[in-house]
Amino acid sequence: MRLPRLLDPAETRVLGSLLEKQLATPEYYPLTVNALTAACNQRSNRDPVVDMSEGDVRLALESLRHEVLVWKVTTGRAERWEQNVDERLGLQPDTKALLSLLLLRGPQTPGELRSRSDRLHPFESLAAVEAALGRMAEGPDPIAAELPRRPGQKEARWVHLLAPLPADDASTDDATAAPSQGAEPVSSRVDRLETRIEELAAELSELKRKLGES
Repeated sequence: MRLPRLLDPAETRVLGSLLEKQLATPEYYPLTVNALTAACNQRSNRDPVVDMSEGDVRLALESLRHEVLVWKVTTGRAERWEQNVDERLGLQPDTKALLSLLLLRGPQTPGELRSRSDRLHPFESLAAVEAALGRMAEGPDPIAAELPRRPGQKEARWVHLLAPLPADDASTDDATAAPSQGAEPVSSRVDRLETRIEELAAELSELKRKLGES
């Protein structure tokens, strides 16, 4: 995980909105809290649609600033905000556009991502989208993963790994083991490993005892 922790829904929506507006309307970026709230609450290009207050947005911004994922800048008398996640994750223009879409609209197929990316980045082909998704899924700390196909689906969907998986995808089986592990708290994994080590130690002691008796 390249970020310090998994993001909550409000943080996910705020980051996605900042990324989208920087790409789609750079002339209005960085965003005021009022403009960012409107971006978070858009009825188009959002799934789910939310109704966040300025207070909700400010709380999310402050927690993201603590993780150095956003910055506050002052232009004249206006307080504005910009994202820093592209620097933290080493995003390129194509992967930045895809992450924005995944943050704002949840799991999507490569075809859906290409059709929705016109304002953000011009992908020449579906293969270009798939290549960018592949880079996002590479390495020890992937930021995206491919989900198994649902019955009747021709294309598999992709999901970002900056937040826990949606509930209907979190229960999928070993085909999604990587994203599920990414969402598991570190403390839970440590407890599970410590329990297994204790079990192995007990088994070894019992084996030594039996060998000694023989």
